[in-house]
Amino acid sequence: MLIDFTAKTSSERYKLMAGSVVPRPIAWIVTQGEVLNMAPFSYFTPLSSEPATMIVSIGHRVDGTPKDTLRNLRENKKCIICIVDDEHFEKMHLSSKALEADKSELAEFDIATESLLEEYPPVPKDIKIAYFCEYLQEVDLSNSKTIPTIVEIKHLYINDTIISNTEKLSFEVDAIGRVGRGYAKLGDDVLAPEFP
Repeated sequence: MLIDFTAKTSSERYKLMAGSVVPRPIAWIVTQGEVLNMAPFSYFTPLSSEPATMIVSIGHRVDGTPKDTLRNLRENKKCIICIVDDEHFEKMHLSSKALEADKSELAEFDIATESLLEEYPPVPKDIKIAYFCEYLQEVDLSNSKTIPTIVEIKHLYINDTIISNTEKLSFEVDAIGRVGRGYAKLGDDVLAPEFP
């Protein structure tokens, strides 16, 4: 079956893309605005290692205004992207609920935090992977309902409990990703075949 995307609605294209680009990692993004904001995004991926960047597509609120994450990034230029594991799965899922701009997911869903870098907002307590990033630029997609936003990685935090070799900096990531409209654990290793 060959599907003509030009003949599909935006929601139909989303469903097809979300169901076929799997698994998609979840960026649980912390930003500081009027209140501390924490929201998950699954249209997210590493972009480049030079400069070290990631890209995340951030949608708008129903009324057309930017979501809190984008507004905070534009104003304060900093965010932390946390990788979600089993321990944080339920709170991450709850934090996807739309709240008023003056309400924080941390208070609403009882998310405990800890500060890792003084000049950045706190992260969920006991998070295993966190990228400390600065706003770099936005990509203008005509007529898009999302704004692809590029952030530059300034620091990477790896919780000591997942580091298996400090010299080689080897670590085990037990992440949760989006698969279609659901979630899946991404902990199983797949071995690459040997070249002849």
